[in-house]
Amino acid sequence: MVSMTIKEMRRSLDSGEIGAAELTKSYLDRIEKVDPQLESYITVTAEKALAEAAAAQKRIDSGDTTPLTGIPLAIKDNICTEGVRTTAASRMLENFVPPYNATVMERLDSAGAVMLGKVSMDEFAMGGSTQTSAFKKTKNPYDLSRVPGGSSGGSAAAVGADLCAAALGSDTGGSIRQPASFCGVTGLKPTYGRVSRYGLIAFASSLDQIGPIARSAEDCGLILNAIAGYDYHDGTVSRRDVPDFCEKIGMDMKGVKIGLVSEFFAEGVDDEVRKSVLSAIDTYKSMGAEVVECSMPSLKYAIASYYLIACAEASSNLARYDGIKYGHRADVGGSYNDLVVASRSEGFGDEVKRRILLGNYALSSGYYDAYYGKAMGLKQKIREEYADIFGKCDLIITPTAPTVAYGTNENIADPKKMYQADFCTVTVNIASLPAISTTCGYDAQGMPIGMSIVGRMWDEASVIAAADAFEHNFDRIKAKI
Repeated sequence: MVSMTIKEMRRSLDSGEIGAAELTKSYLDRIEKVDPQLESYITVTAEKALAEAAAAQKRIDSGDTTPLTGIPLAIKDNICTEGVRTTAASRMLENFVPPYNATVMERLDSAGAVMLGKVSMDEFAMGGSTQTSAFKKTKNPYDLSRVPGGSSGGSAAAVGADLCAAALGSDTGGSIRQPASFCGVTGLKPTYGRVSRYGLIAFASSLDQIGPIARSAEDCGLILNAIAGYDYHDGTVSRRDVPDFCEKIGMDMKGVKIGLVSEFFAEGVDDEVRKSVLSAIDTYKSMGAEVVECSMPSLKYAIASYYLIACAEASSNLARYDGIKYGHRADVGGSYNDLVVASRSEGFGDEVKRRILLGNYALSSGYYDAYYGKAMGLKQKIREEYADIFGKCDLIITPTAPTVAYGTNENIADPKKMYQADFCTVTVNIASLPAISTTCGYDAQGMPIGMSIVGRMWDEASVIAAADAFEHNFDRIKAKI
């Protein structure tokens, strides 16, 4: 029951084969049994989940259902949930209980979804391993000695270990796609502006986007159908009509032009990863797709550009946490300045402090033009290069990450190495494009390898359909946990 796709659950719930409360309890029981090893949940909302399941069952009995009615989901802990602790995996917000819901939560509630709880992440979404979490340093369901990726590692691990039907994550530079790759599941980063960010605890406001992590591309489309669309609370959300993101599923891949950007397969990508992604591209060729070789010269500067922009915005967004209105407040006397310094020093972890310092430096007088200004110029250049590629191609396929999941004690003490590993994902956020990661292979130790399918702005439907076509030609291996 807990391993079914959302589509399969929908059929079983509507036919009466299973009940909403039975399904929810099955997940809660599995969380209680498995999660002490995995450490994916920061907060489990069992009582709330069972109440929502009971309400969902009434809707099912009356025939008033949506694709998500009665479906148990996990929510990344940087998405505000009214009356439920929302920590962003930081001591700074350890006891923060939001008085309102994020827009995506309002929409999931309207759809009749069930919230199982809040899952772990890198602190304030800053990291690629979920090891910077102040509370739960999540493990990989395929190998508990390895990381699940990040920053949405709790979301991806929970889906991969069958501790929820699907989950919401957020993606600033790969934070949905990279953990989906590491944990052997599917993760979708929508076009920037497709989903409201109202109620998302901000990291980098021009890059952040909420999206789904699930067992299949189609499940991701079903969730995106529920959460996408205009919201007057968020001035960056598009007013475009929201299509059915699953409408192109089953499309013929014959004649579809797939871009193979040489720089994404160059030095730094493990041989097993490169081989698996190129093999997946061969699968598309066997379906009739055409491969077009392309180049993105600016990719070598993408990491520097991304981290300057993201850290600059982070330093601004995190300035609000001063120990005065809400968040951690140090128990010190003295001046206002002493209080702020002590509160921020105690409340933030090392990685968050590192990024605030880098952002403040990039924005400081005398350095703004040399660093932040140039990074913004490169952002435009990367967008132009993507536009040129999409003038010749319909989709682009790249590795999601240059390696499989690494050990929990690897790379943590080497921030530069951690940052460099994001080069496969950050340009998608810089260019505001949609992309999905799905499993395309396994290495010699059985660890999942993910590929990313990148599409034109607002064309999530083609990205989902292309991933779905591959998933029907690929046999996944279940996690061992």
